[in-house]
Amino acid sequence: MAAEQGVLFVGPWPGAGLGRVIRALLLLLCFAARGGTLYFHIGETEKKCFIEEIPDETMVIGNYRTQLYDKQREEYQPATPGLGMFVEVKDPEDKVILARQYGSEGRFTFTSHTPGEHQICLHSNSTKFSLFAGGMLRVHLDIQVGEHANDYAEIAAKDKLSELQLRVRQLVEQVEQIQKEQNYQRWREERFRQTSESTNQRVLWWSILQTLILVAIGVWQMRHLKSFFEAKKLV
Repeated sequence: MAAEQGVLFVGPWPGAGLGRVIRALLLLLCFAARGGTLYFHIGETEKKCFIEEIPDETMVIGNYRTQLYDKQREEYQPATPGLGMFVEVKDPEDKVILARQYGSEGRFTFTSHTPGEHQICLHSNSTKFSLFAGGMLRVHLDIQVGEHANDYAEIAAKDKLSELQLRVRQLVEQVEQIQKEQNYQRWREERFRQTSESTNQRVLWWSILQTLILVAIGVWQMRHLKSFFEAKKLV
């Protein structure tokens, strides 16, 4: 997935310390963008899965639409309404948090409760329809994570917010998302540290075991040679 990001630079003004803080905050807000759009092709029995790293308590929205390959026109056309997609989402503990059948175009939503890599899988119900049998399906997928999943135009209309109030709400939710990302990165760092310490400990014990084995073999060889020389009356 690729996403274009812009960075807003603020020129210097009196109070350079405050200016640096604001510039740093703006940079963080810009780089907090998550999500992306892509398309892929699947056959009638294929299953495509994607891995998305998601902090805990984060909402994810996926929008998709399908196109069916027309052999006569040699191009992709919008799929028939009868053609559906099955969406399955698993959390890092391999627990299914979403498993549902959708239409040829739809939207799925879920909220993560465990930080880490979530697996998002899609496959068609094409075996039920001879129209798609043996053909190829193009799926356009757009996944938005965190506050980018919110429709702020709808929120403003529903809560009757002014433009300033809406911007403040956006900034608050972006800061909350940044905090979740930071917590997730700390959690990943802690897991990596635990893995490193566990690996180092195992290497240490393996080295000690090798040393003990070598010492035991050396003692056995010395006793064996001593018995051999005594039997031959060489010593």
